[in-house]
Amino acid sequence: MTLLADAADTDSALARAVETVPDDAYVITENHVRSVLEADGGERGSPPAESQPSSPADGPETDPSVSTGTDGQKSPHDGVGTAVETEGSREIDTDQLAVDIAGDMTGNSTGTGEYSDFVSVFRDRYERLSKTLRGRVNHRPTDAVESMAPNSEAAIVGMVSDIRTTASGHWLIELEDTNGTFPTLVMKDREMSDVAKNLLLDEVVAVEGTLADDGGILFVDTLHQPDIPHTHEPSTADREVSAALISDVHVGSQEFMADAWHRFADWLHTEEAAGIEYLLIAGDMVEGVGVYPDQDEELDVIDIYDQYERFSEYLKEVPGDMEIVMIPGNHDAVRLAEPQPAFDSELRDIMSAHDARFTSNPSTVTIEGVSVLMYHGVSLDEVIAELPDDVASYDKPHEAMYQLLKKRHVAPQYGGHTRIAPEEKDYLVIDEVPDIFHSGHVHKLGYGKYHDVLTINSGCWQAQTDFQKSVNIDPDAAFAPVVDLQTLELTIRDFG
Repeated sequence: MTLLADAADTDSALARAVETVPDDAYVITENHVRSVLEADGGERGSPPAESQPSSPADGPETDPSVSTGTDGQKSPHDGVGTAVETEGSREIDTDQLAVDIAGDMTGNSTGTGEYSDFVSVFRDRYERLSKTLRGRVNHRPTDAVESMAPNSEAAIVGMVSDIRTTASGHWLIELEDTNGTFPTLVMKDREMSDVAKNLLLDEVVAVEGTLADDGGILFVDTLHQPDIPHTHEPSTADREVSAALISDVHVGSQEFMADAWHRFADWLHTEEAAGIEYLLIAGDMVEGVGVYPDQDEELDVIDIYDQYERFSEYLKEVPGDMEIVMIPGNHDAVRLAEPQPAFDSELRDIMSAHDARFTSNPSTVTIEGVSVLMYHGVSLDEVIAELPDDVASYDKPHEAMYQLLKKRHVAPQYGGHTRIAPEEKDYLVIDEVPDIFHSGHVHKLGYGKYHDVLTINSGCWQAQTDFQKSVNIDPDAAFAPVVDLQTLELTIRDFG
């Protein structure tokens, strides 16, 4: 498209390309267009002025680059050169780029807020997570346990409906399944008490133990979470290729670090960064409006659509042959309740420079055979608030993410600060073990491995705002984690 647009007579060049394309060809390739232009004398006009993103009224009603979450898609560049309106390519062989997206719920929201919706989402969560636990214990429904003889051995797979400590410091945990509820007790001197203190409401666990003398409570001997198997072996790419993982760009804020972004984008054009062919952005492209009190006083760009226009301009600095995948965050112009659908057609039209992939929050993006669970991370606030400081903190956000992996759910606790939409299916369950877990939101850099799952919270591109000062958030800004997909080795680049 770039070659045709640059031709002295675009209409004639396009007509010649179509006329001369072989009968068995499915696409018009870059090489074919070059041969047509050379045969016509190699005349090219001067490069056109940088065009502006089309207005929502002019754009298409649907975006063919949006994943349905079913079939894997080939790169939209499909061997053609640099995408229109970008800073140029690095001669990447785009035919090798491979992206599959799973778990995209965009267009599939069914929740109406009815009672039945809440029943459906919790029943789906229970059924799917209990499957990973039933093979570890001889599970019986709660109503069957109620009818068992006192002092019998029993096991339950249930959802935590209540958890509290007794006067003696033991943990009283009420478990619920589709048949009812049953109380269990974890003694404070037992090894699994460390697991009990890290439980959250609405997560699914399995317990084994012995019924009391009156049969009314189960004394727990072992407690299991769905967790990541110790035998997990991550997949790797079969060629040398890397991905940059960033989040929380916050364009539109007075504290957006434009100079750092320019350094990052310029570096992507260097030989040192030639192997980075993917850019995954985990939400909060813009600062948004009305997200927190008096936010308008800290905005550089007031209008939300103007913020996305500005973000699009910064995105154009990234090499045009990079494959970009974006999910929304809580500052973006999508619904706040999770799961969040992908950006709508108006916003996709504005951010169209790279033919980026837009998918929901959360989604699993598989690149070169390596699966990356992308989740913006709003639930991390709740996890950090609810769990002990030595288990989950803002200083080590990756350890809070470990807890989500253990629970196999990105937002297990319902009814707190994290808004969760009731759907027929719980899109927040972690069904398949990812190779990489990428999140953001908390504006802190953290990384590590949990059972060989590379876990990354990628910080932000926004200096500390007055609001962040008021809540004691000291951001880690302008870092770009880069993962070698062939080895899963992580490098942190600092552009601050």
